[in-house]
Amino acid sequence: MSTTTVETSADVTEPPADGPAKGTGRGRRGVVTSLASHGVLITASLIALFPIAWLVYLSLGPDKDDYLHPGGIWSKMTLDNYSFVLQNTNFFDWLKSSLIVSLGTTVIGVMIAATTGYAVSRMRFPAYRKFMWVLLVTQMFPVAVLMVPMYQILSDLQLIDTYLGLILVYCTTAVPYCAWLLKGYFDTIPFEIDEAGRVDGLSPFGTFARLILPLAKPGLAVAAFYSFITAFGEVAFATTFLLDDEKYTLAVGLQSFVSEHDAQRNLMAATAVLIAIPVSAFFYLVQKNLVTGLTAGGTKG
Repeated sequence: MSTTTVETSADVTEPPADGPAKGTGRGRRGVVTSLASHGVLITASLIALFPIAWLVYLSLGPDKDDYLHPGGIWSKMTLDNYSFVLQNTNFFDWLKSSLIVSLGTTVIGVMIAATTGYAVSRMRFPAYRKFMWVLLVTQMFPVAVLMVPMYQILSDLQLIDTYLGLILVYCTTAVPYCAWLLKGYFDTIPFEIDEAGRVDGLSPFGTFARLILPLAKPGLAVAAFYSFITAFGEVAFATTFLLDDEKYTLAVGLQSFVSEHDAQRNLMAATAVLIAIPVSAFFYLVQKNLVTGLTAGGTKG
């Protein structure tokens, strides 16, 4: 009895002796992997943030040639560049124009893209696949090719030097991509929801507005962010179709600091920092749904 008891207890206690050694090895590998991944992420973050930090640093230099000797900025930092831009330029007119054009493009573009994407996702009309490919083909033409025909169309419609004309031009860029994006997102929403809406007596548009759109908020957020960014930072169309200085957008107004013989880089840097503030605020508003919307559309073809 006693011998059997001792052998049994010895057998029971042997396996744990090997356990800590293996666990320690796995734990060390886990720590090394964690440190390596964090190191890579920190390095990538620093690389991404460095241009922004450098731009802010240059905007604090009082002289236009400080970018040639950036080490001297530290001892003479000032906010005079920001005060000059805000007080002696049409910055607030540029900001107003940018917000009108960007928000108008966002609202109109997302509305058109959402209805287009939903129609292609749910309805099987003739050549619906070819229709989506036609939208994709419109993105392949360079700006230089589109400039002249668009100018002629806007001139015939008397929309040159108007916000509406520029909004319509930007929608031609935003709508095709957003339609593809939202079509993929609508494909992930079960068709049974549409059928339930019809059973409850809703029209197709009522089903779309009351049932589908609330479920598609992440996709709509991505489409809205893309449309806003596209319109806010575009230069070529805005320079061509806007003639009045007070109607310039921020991206066009930034060019006023560049002349044939001089480039006021300190003022350009300060203006660029100010331009980034509205975009950052808009990103903060949609960030909760941004990641979900970017990944959901790829889960179902």
